This record gives sequence, structure tokens and C-alpha cells, in this order.
Amino acid sequence: MLAGRCRTAVMGARVTRVFRNFNLESRATREISKAKPTSAPRHPVARPGPLPDDSKIQEEIRRKDDKLLGLLKEVYVDSRDPPMQVKDEGGSIASKQQEYRLTKLGHLRDLDISSIPKGKISVVEVLTLLNNHQLFPQTWTAEKIAKEYSIDLKEVTSLLEFFIPFAVQIFPPKDRKALKPS
Repeated sequence: MLAGRCRTAVMGARVTRVFRNFNLESRATREISKAKPTSAPRHPVARPGPLPDDSKIQEEIRRKDDKLLGLLKEVYVDSRDPPMQVKDEGGSIASKQQEYRLTKLGHLRDLDISSIPKGKISVVEVLTLLNNHQLFPQTWTAEKIAKEYSIDLKEVTSLLEFFIPFAVQIFPPKDRKALKPS
């Protein structure tokens, strides 16, 4: 029964191909022989001044100006390539070394990020420090967070002020009374 379905599908594809390719050559010839659209006429352009084939212009182009030639000879260009960067043993080009710090968290072992550049912080650490600051604001001050995570104090204060992920508001349905926040 399965072989019958496969044979029917193959036959259906053949029939479809026959109708799709029917009279293909004559249809292609008809499309090619159609009149092509003509382009819009060019508008005349007014050229200011004499034409380039004028003998005065050609003479002006060929004439050497001694004053400009003397100024050009006075120009001295000294070009130097930047010093070559030496490859270290690792095979990579020596670049600006970035200081890294170890992360404060890490429960996933191999999947965790082990080091982060100083001045940056991971999302997990941000959520942790925001939670610590929300629970213990006297202990986890902006200065302590900046020192602990190697972040600029200005960035920490703006983070604590504007990044509020734990503010959950529940809006009651219109037909029920609102619950009073505790």
C-alpha cells in the first residue's frame, strides 16, 4: 500500500512537471520578442563657459605655472610606518592588556564565566548586588559595591537609582476591589 502511494506521488510530480513545462519554448520566445520599454528622453544641459575642445582651455592645461611648480618642489613629505607589532608565544598580536577579575558567583562550574574585565559586571552579579542592597542598604552601600565589584562609583549609583527589576505591581481586574499593599 505504501509503494502505491509513492508511485502515485511520483506520477503526480511527473504530470505536474509536464503541464509546467508545456509550451515553455514558445512562451519564452514570446516574452523575449515583446517590445522593451523605452527610456525617457535626455534633457538638454546648459554648460557654463567655453567648451573643453576650445584651444584656449587646451593651452591653459598644457602650460606650466612656474610659481606653483616651485611651491610643489618645496613640499617635503616624510612618511613612516607604525612600528611592527611582535607576536608573542601564543601566536596572537600583542595588544592592550585588559585587567580581569574573578566572578563572585558560580554554581554551574564549567558553564559559568570565570573572569570578567574590570569595570564590567555580569547580569547574575547585578541581580545579586541589587538584592543585597535592597535587603541590607546599610551594609551594601554604593561605595562597598563599587569596591567589591571593581566598578566606577558613578555607575553604581546610577545602577542603584535607575535599575529596578524587583518592583512588581499587580493590577486588579476591573470587577474586583484592589488589594491593599502590605
